[in-house]
Amino acid sequence: MTFYLSSPNGPVHYASYGPYGRNGSYGSYGNVQPPATFYYVTPATQWGAHNDPGMRKKEQPLTFVLVHGSWADAGFWDGVAAELRKEGHTVYAPEYPGHGADYQNTTATHAMMSKAVADYMHTHDLRDVVLAGHSFGGSIVQKAAELVPDRLKRIVFIDGFVVKDGGSLADELPPQSKAFFSGLAEQSGNNTIMLPFATFRDGFVNLAPLDVAQKLYAGIKPEPAGPLFEKLDLKKFYALRTPKSYVYLFQDNVLPQGEGYGWHPHMSSRIAPFRLIVGDSDHMTHFKTEPKKIAGLLYMAGRD
Repeated sequence: MTFYLSSPNGPVHYASYGPYGRNGSYGSYGNVQPPATFYYVTPATQWGAHNDPGMRKKEQPLTFVLVHGSWADAGFWDGVAAELRKEGHTVYAPEYPGHGADYQNTTATHAMMSKAVADYMHTHDLRDVVLAGHSFGGSIVQKAAELVPDRLKRIVFIDGFVVKDGGSLADELPPQSKAFFSGLAEQSGNNTIMLPFATFRDGFVNLAPLDVAQKLYAGIKPEPAGPLFEKLDLKKFYALRTPKSYVYLFQDNVLPQGEGYGWHPHMSSRIAPFRLIVGDSDHMTHFKTEPKKIAGLLYMAGRD
């Protein structure tokens, strides 16, 4: 369940899904117990309250920089960005090496990718930014944030990897998944990973009708494998005092939810204290089929 404090300005997130922290603690708030006055909001009613014109105020204008994940490019955000702009927000979706028009660059490194995002923010002189990363883009956001901390308002992960200092994204995968991706890279002949359709369909777009899954799959390109296995020095990231949020999509089947893996609370707890927003979506489908829903979750994650 998700608890919210009563507030004149609407619900303020307090804790989610009971005792997820250490020693019976709640969410990201240590050993503090839920307040005496709270109310329960399911993801569905949380979304309904946000979108009912009679229940919400005009949105606070924000500047978003949206960072896509693996097997995607900047166009992944087109629908979501359009919905955010309709609400008066400024939205940028930078491309980074090894993706989009540069997808044939199979030797792109993680450092090249994160630097490209930081350079984009410098070039466009973006400030007071809500920097949001989806999936693999979470790790890009971690490193980019180290390079532009003075330009950030908040860092948001939407089912995004939050890698440990000294770790790699591959370290967040179960052993069988890590071996599976290693095998695909070896078989590729150019150190890339192309998802088999069955893996994409059941893991990434599990809520999509078959025809939608097939259409989305037709647009993906092989992913440079190197960054998946790179060890990342993230000491500067974990020293940042920039506010952070985690958007957890609870029907996402890319990672096992439990057994020491998963988006929340396994990785989200690393950015504590943080704001938690819970949404009803899988890993990719609703970014394309229900972009307004995803835009609303990002707004709730980024607003004051």
